[in-house]
Amino acid sequence: MTVPDPDGLLAEQLLRLTRRVHRIQKRHLERRGLGVTPAQSRLLRTLAHYGSPPRMADLAERLEVVPRAVTTLVDGLEASGKVRRVPDPANRRVIRIELTGDGHAALRELRAARRAAAEEILAPLADEQREVLGELLDALIDGTAAPRPGGASG
Repeated sequence: MTVPDPDGLLAEQLLRLTRRVHRIQKRHLERRGLGVTPAQSRLLRTLAHYGSPPRMADLAERLEVVPRAVTTLVDGLEASGKVRRVPDPANRRVIRIELTGDGHAALRELRAARRAAAEEILAPLADEQREVLGELLDALIDGTAAPRPGGASG
């Protein structure tokens, strides 16, 4: 007799949900006709969190990818006018990446697409369920214990 594997089932459910989230977000991106891939979208969102234009190496580190991957993403975004390479004022050999006006406009559209995708994904849940899901996801992301229902502890 086989023993049920609840962790295996949870892992499969998480993977299936992740794939569904990616599919839905991709569809919402395509509907808006931005010509931005999910990876480019992630780079634009990351770029927006910097106070001043970062170096490619900074982006690669933040995105947890090899620098060559960032170069390819930046090349595509630069070709579409959403980012530009600018020399570092303190060191001419260093190139920094900054958002253009088109890049900022694309970010607004990307945020709207993400909100629409999230709403579609979360539509089956009531407000209370969304709150619980948020707490559970925070616990998984942070690696800390989630609060117990009714305030009980461990």
